[in-house]
Amino acid sequence: MLKVSVGAYSTKGIKEENEDCYGANLVDEPQLTHKGVAVVIADGMSGSDAGKEASHCCVTSFLGDYYSTPESWSVKTAGQKILSATNSWLYSQGNQRYQSTKGMVSTLSILICKSTTGYIFHIGDSRIYRLRKGDLELMTRDHCIQISAEKSYLNRAMGIEPRLEVDYKSFPLEKDDLFIMTTDGVHEFILEKMFKKIAQSEGDLNQQAQKIVQLAIDNKSDDNLTCQLLSIDGLPQAKEDEIMRRHANLPFPPLLDPGMILDGYRIEEELHSSKRTQIYRAFDTLTETQVILKTPSILYDDDTLYIEHFLQEEWAGKRINHENVLKVLSTDRKKTCIYYVIEYLEGQTLRAWMDSHPKPYIREIREIIKQIAKGLRAFHRMEMLHQDLKPENIIIKKNGVVTIIDFGSVKISGIAEISPLDANVETVLGTLNYTAPEYHLGQRGTIKSDIYSLGVITYEMINKTLPFGQDMPENPNKINLAKLTYVPSFHNNDMVPEWIDGALKKATSITPQTRYDELSEFIHDISKPNQEFLKSANPVPLIEKNPLLFWKLVSILLLLGNLAQLAFTKQ
Repeated sequence: MLKVSVGAYSTKGIKEENEDCYGANLVDEPQLTHKGVAVVIADGMSGSDAGKEASHCCVTSFLGDYYSTPESWSVKTAGQKILSATNSWLYSQGNQRYQSTKGMVSTLSILICKSTTGYIFHIGDSRIYRLRKGDLELMTRDHCIQISAEKSYLNRAMGIEPRLEVDYKSFPLEKDDLFIMTTDGVHEFILEKMFKKIAQSEGDLNQQAQKIVQLAIDNKSDDNLTCQLLSIDGLPQAKEDEIMRRHANLPFPPLLDPGMILDGYRIEEELHSSKRTQIYRAFDTLTETQVILKTPSILYDDDTLYIEHFLQEEWAGKRINHENVLKVLSTDRKKTCIYYVIEYLEGQTLRAWMDSHPKPYIREIREIIKQIAKGLRAFHRMEMLHQDLKPENIIIKKNGVVTIIDFGSVKISGIAEISPLDANVETVLGTLNYTAPEYHLGQRGTIKSDIYSLGVITYEMINKTLPFGQDMPENPNKINLAKLTYVPSFHNNDMVPEWIDGALKKATSITPQTRYDELSEFIHDISKPNQEFLKSANPVPLIEKNPLLFWKLVSILLLLGNLAQLAFTKQ
């Protein structure tokens, strides 16, 4: 597992009070795996009205809030959201309490070590150095403008502008890396070679931090002085994951027959079986409720990647609580094998609904799609992608609530940072006709990929066929995908307005760049006419739009022409 050591020293120096602030959060499991270790240093701007308060706010708010963010969020997303909120508060307080843009201003440098990766957020002129195998590297850049040899001023800092611009980077960690974090009262008065010399000297990290600060004082530092050190003492093995460690000793369950009891769940019937999983309807004898059990296939009991994916399904499902997403149930009872429990839903799949509603009203389709979009947003807010949205993975309950099911292909940003499950695997997890084309080309998915799948489902519900008039090619490479042509809805359903078809075409674009950026945009455009589609729609010849009507009109015109000619001849 990740092991670190931290040491620090701070003093006011020749100033009346210390406006610097620093801190570290050395958490235990499971947060150590899912969030990592965070160390922070800040320097309240001396020219501001409340520099000390600003620096303390930056440090305490980040260390507190970071560990409260969802485990599914990536470090980048969690950090940026927290820093943006903190900056807005500092800026507003500075203007309200001090009527000045320099009311509450501070530098801020953050180092997060998660699994085998380091992450830096930085704004201002505090610094982070890395000492690796005798080489010292400055990992940050100063955000200040030099006026003269003696004078400079910050042009970027927390609380100085309403819009925050923070430097961000990630990089691999190595055992024995030493990170040195300093405020300008330290590094402006010490040569970098002295950092190396002291950091490599005898003593613990607290002693080394104090030596660095003392050297700056000896060199006539005229500012507050803070130094914080972090050493990487150990790193997790490749692909180490807390989810796996928790279940490593659990066996695979046997095939379950009706009447058998597993950990208090009485099996009533097998609902589905495939090469990868079995799904059973069961009765929970402890809560006296109907539930569903999902178990892994014994065929994969030695497949580490498969086991990781199966366990990830449960992890993801427990972190989404939304009425349009299937609920994975939590329990305190001890498991005797690998499986997970989900709520029992009474209803039918969207595929079954489509089969029983051959000519649905567009307003019915729109209401179903809106509910699916709400469920997808719940995934996206947690930085998850569903990646296998299709009619078979959507249930319409008896009360009309639409529910997204199946977490087997879900991608979780936070887990991907710990252990990229598919780092060396090119397998496409979704279903051919509904999977976004970029997956087939080996590209990473985004929100636009789920939008593509929703667009295909919407098109199929309206037109009873797929957007390209055929199944996706069995080998959907770049050449084959380029040959696909969108089939306008009027070829299948002449009742579809042009503006709805325009939305469907944009949502199912082969190229991600030309798709919708947000689900809300797609829902808006299938609900209300988008003038862009009305203006840009080229008039379609009647012979293409409605060949039967075209030839009927031609026949009528020819008949009228013949009758007119006959009448003229008789005269």
